Amino acid sequence: MRTREVPAPAAVACSGSALAAHRRINRTTAPYPRDSSVVDRFVFWAGRSPDAPAALQQGRVFTYRELDRLSNGLAHTLHENGVVSGSAVAVCVPRSPEMLVALLAVLKCGATYVPVDPRWPHERLSAVLADAGCDRILTGATGLPDPCLVGTGCLPIEVSRSTLVPRTDRLPCSAGPESIACINFTSGSTGRAKGVPIHHRGIVRLVHGATYGRLDETSRVLQITPVTFDIATWEIWAALLNGGVSVLYPDEFLQLSRLEKVVKRDGVTAVLLTTALFNSVIDEAPEALETVATITSGGEAHSHRHMARAVRTYGSGRVVNLYGPTECTCIATYHPVDEPPGPDAPLPIGRPIQNTRVYVLADEAGRLCEPGQTGEICLAGDGLAAGYLGRPDLTAAAFVRRDIGGVQERLYRTGDLGRLLPTGDLVFEGRLDDQVKINGFRVELGEITHALNGHPHVKQSCVAVRDNQGDRSLLAFVVPSGPEASPDVLRAHVAAKLPRYMVPARVHLCDRFPLTANGKVDRRALLAAHLSPAAPGGSSHE
Repeated sequence: MRTREVPAPAAVACSGSALAAHRRINRTTAPYPRDSSVVDRFVFWAGRSPDAPAALQQGRVFTYRELDRLSNGLAHTLHENGVVSGSAVAVCVPRSPEMLVALLAVLKCGATYVPVDPRWPHERLSAVLADAGCDRILTGATGLPDPCLVGTGCLPIEVSRSTLVPRTDRLPCSAGPESIACINFTSGSTGRAKGVPIHHRGIVRLVHGATYGRLDETSRVLQITPVTFDIATWEIWAALLNGGVSVLYPDEFLQLSRLEKVVKRDGVTAVLLTTALFNSVIDEAPEALETVATITSGGEAHSHRHMARAVRTYGSGRVVNLYGPTECTCIATYHPVDEPPGPDAPLPIGRPIQNTRVYVLADEAGRLCEPGQTGEICLAGDGLAAGYLGRPDLTAAAFVRRDIGGVQERLYRTGDLGRLLPTGDLVFEGRLDDQVKINGFRVELGEITHALNGHPHVKQSCVAVRDNQGDRSLLAFVVPSGPEASPDVLRAHVAAKLPRYMVPARVHLCDRFPLTANGKVDRRALLAAHLSPAAPGGSSHE
């Protein structure tokens, strides 16, 4: 993968107080197996504790020895099918111990796994497979619907109980810490998803010596999110690279009553929930997590009400607010919430995790913000991704080098705004652009607009977010050019191009869009006009 970065600008002067504040929070260097790959760490535990449970799902238990040997066998099968170091293999296996076998097997070939979802529209699935260069796809016993693979050039390989054959001999894996372990695809503003290649080192750094919660041989980590979501990177490897157990939720869709049974029956000790799921649990089934030692949550700005209730319910030292984009391997900062936050007090996203650094920059040149001053949150450290797959323009814009107090840092510009509190904790204060989080998924509003504008009877479209007491939903506003552009038709049009979480909950038809003083579409005015009970005209669909 080729990436390109812009040259570092000349050093700029930072005030002593700003530099001192950032140096204090960035004392995060900690020893960890920096030169090891994901495979190295898993094999270490398979050798140290071969009979210890590694994966658990509805009574099915796979030991480290079994996962190791089954993944060896599948790795040999992949190798015989042309998978070598540097290859990319799509993985579309349902959540199960076999899914873990599939991921390990790909990595044992020195290759990269690319999680995909069979429910994605054909257009998106084809684009992801093509961008990643996948010519093999691992599927479950039921395979993929034929239309999903037509024209993709991908050879399906079944991964199931009947096809897996254990082997004790491992392939000579050539993957190193700088090799790409996986590629996560995120929403892209140009209408095409962006591939984010994640290093082995970034994953090892994420889960080794964690400052945000206890991870060791006693850990039982719940795996509940789709493998295509970056949180799954933490859920899976936090267990398997620490000698713990990956507890695999048995159903495709979450049921809160089932969640409590799984958590208590299987002794779950650590969870990472999206903000939306966390809020649902707190509202409807807080008892589901009462036995969990470490409850982490992130993905969107947290509701003070839900966080306060969580701390009152579970007590001090158990609830942790997390922040981090895919480009920094899932988690960048953490904040233990030990006391219920007041309604007017900021809820910090905290300080950088181990071997990660965070800077709040006041300008393009790299000048640091003073504590209390708002600027762009930029991240550094071993968790940074390699860039964007095949997108040197985006890579150069987002991954930059800056002189920070005489030290050259490679930074990822998050596009998020934040400020440092006098305590040294970081507070999130919104986005610089149109990127938002919906139910934990990162969404570029421009990608949805791009899809809507592709309909032949759409003149203009705009997408906004409605926030109703922490419940966020996508709303689309469309100026149509004919009666064919009905709300039903437009939602179906978007659903054929984008994942379900990017399909607007409602589509409003408008005669024209209100504009702000600087000529931009006034989203606030659109929301106010169409969400008012007395709003005249327009059409909608829920």
